[in-house]
Amino acid sequence: MEQSLPKINLGKDALSELEWIVTNGLGGYASSSVNGINTRKYHGVLVASFNPPVDRRVMLSKLEEQLLIDNEIYPLGANEFSHGIHPQGHKYLESFNQSPFPIFTYNVNGTKLRKIILMPYRQNATVFLYRISAPLQKRVILQIYPFSNFRHFHSVTDKDKLEWNFVQKTHTRKTILQTTKAQSAMILSASRGQYNAEGAKWIEGIFFRIDNSLGTSSFDDCYVPGRFEINAKLGETIEFCIVAVAGKDLDDLENVHASICTELGDFHNFYRNESKRFVDALTGFFIQHRTIDPEDWMKWLVLAAESFIVSRMSTKAKTVIAGYHWFEDWGRDSLISLPGLTLATGRFSDAREILLTYKHYCSSGVIPNRFPDETGEKPVYNTVDATLWQFDAVLQYLKYTGDFDFIQQRLWAMLQTIIDYHIEGTINNIHLDNDGLIAHGPQLTWMDAMVDENPITPREGKAVEIQALWYNALKIMELLATQYGHTDLAEKYRGLAEKAKKNFVKEFWDSQKNCLFDVVNGKIKDNTLRPNQIFAVSVDFPMLNEAKQAAIVSIVREKLWGTYGLRTLSADDPKYRGRYIGNWVERNYAYHNGTVWPWLIGPFVKAFLKVKRYDAEWRKMAFENFLQPLFKEQVFRMGLGNLSEVFDGDPPHAPGGCIAQAWSVAEPLRTYIEDVLFERPNFEKEVLKNFSNKAT
Repeated sequence: MEQSLPKINLGKDALSELEWIVTNGLGGYASSSVNGINTRKYHGVLVASFNPPVDRRVMLSKLEEQLLIDNEIYPLGANEFSHGIHPQGHKYLESFNQSPFPIFTYNVNGTKLRKIILMPYRQNATVFLYRISAPLQKRVILQIYPFSNFRHFHSVTDKDKLEWNFVQKTHTRKTILQTTKAQSAMILSASRGQYNAEGAKWIEGIFFRIDNSLGTSSFDDCYVPGRFEINAKLGETIEFCIVAVAGKDLDDLENVHASICTELGDFHNFYRNESKRFVDALTGFFIQHRTIDPEDWMKWLVLAAESFIVSRMSTKAKTVIAGYHWFEDWGRDSLISLPGLTLATGRFSDAREILLTYKHYCSSGVIPNRFPDETGEKPVYNTVDATLWQFDAVLQYLKYTGDFDFIQQRLWAMLQTIIDYHIEGTINNIHLDNDGLIAHGPQLTWMDAMVDENPITPREGKAVEIQALWYNALKIMELLATQYGHTDLAEKYRGLAEKAKKNFVKEFWDSQKNCLFDVVNGKIKDNTLRPNQIFAVSVDFPMLNEAKQAAIVSIVREKLWGTYGLRTLSADDPKYRGRYIGNWVERNYAYHNGTVWPWLIGPFVKAFLKVKRYDAEWRKMAFENFLQPLFKEQVFRMGLGNLSEVFDGDPPHAPGGCIAQAWSVAEPLRTYIEDVLFERPNFEKEVLKNFSNKAT
């Protein structure tokens, strides 16, 4: 049965703290606050990815409308400056809806203007669908001003420091905007009315309040090259569109622009076609999961999951944007998110492509941590855990698909090489120690925040979750070697795993606290209470017996639970910081010292229900206490229809960081399906038939 799209309805008093975002499958996006005020340098209605999914540039900051009604001027736009907000057109905003695209409705004394913003899939383009209704007794002229920029999204524009100028070539309803250095271009066109380049000007000193609170550059200049103008006769209702297309090559842009304009010959059909991708995603999901109630919060999670899966130009395959607005595709985030984004949603081909993307960039037995937006292609390998998450992603893929052939043909050799590199030693001092556990250099785990190159949470040595992931990887390799008939290799991996398990308990069990040390570095054992030990329970192949697993779950729940996820540090620790606020330095100190991370709900709920043997009453309790607050409250806050990166450790646990984070969506979604509803992957029993996932 075809699914309807979910809706978010907000009245005219919607706050600027609420933000919307639509994405294009390339890493690009359109996003702003509900009231139209750009509060971040990352806001823009066309943020194009010039080297998908990175090298993102704010090409069009906004389209600002103005109504002339019987010669009276009514600006509908709103911008913040150091002296205040001007103009204040947001007071005419009658309603905001999102389903799945943002829809703004303005009402000026009976003259109504509706604007829908969408991005054609896999195009660096934004389409604005307008409808204006003029009262019977009034003449109405609509003027639309494009605020262009052409800057990298991490930067701001100071017009007095630019080494180039804007140039444009105009047509009746179209303008082509370029720079004198011809580094980039944008085409803007309207389906009716006319374009007027007279009065081109700079709007200087637009203020970004959020960037100001972070202590980063917060003033921006935008170039307004002209305006589109549409006349509405008395009582007339007009529908029209504006198309913005951006990129490097003008010939390519002309082709993309022409193609989109052809499709827009029928506005309503175009809108239906663009919406159909989302309808199909929902329909496919609820066919796969027939027992799940299609509430709006669940539909938004499914659609949010789709938004993070993007194409990487260099490999012609899929990858995962870690978070919008500013994260790139990160190896760690991609592989942790893979089960929730792709497997639980039935996107198995995307899962294969993501696995192959990180195989492509595997070097010296290490999966890259991230692909910097500033430098494009060159990956950064400062990670120890991203590589080990690749093994877990392979196992989860097999549990959903049973596709051992794909793993054998495309990934098996790489997985063996990774293990060999870890045994022999590789970059960043990652190596197998004499006790069978993995040692590594500093700042290579997910708790990697630094200030002035000094670690905030130093974890050099042997981090607890790395040992859990290493043992899990060895057992997965034993499973694969057995499946492929490599008995000698299976015995090798089994021996390595047994040595790791034997020494892990000896090295990491804190008998005083009845839990695990966070890091062991020689004779120094860090007993700081952090959530990393939960992975020693949540992995498919744990090293601990059931009593120790239950003890860990108990102390983590008691000391670290924070309504929307796990705190990164116990509140009774002197280093604890309960609010993720202030400039970037202050936030980095709080990032892993008390801040709540919703993605940790996934491993926590899995571990919690594992020790409760997935009893039905405990599964009901887990949903009501651990997942329901996140799903039913936070999907409709901050990043509308999405889940944010972090929350404050202290009540009321305000959201922060990125407004949309891949693993914040993926892990809660996965654990809800697999662990709470207990819809287990189709091939799980077959894949694990010869292997017990219980430690003795």
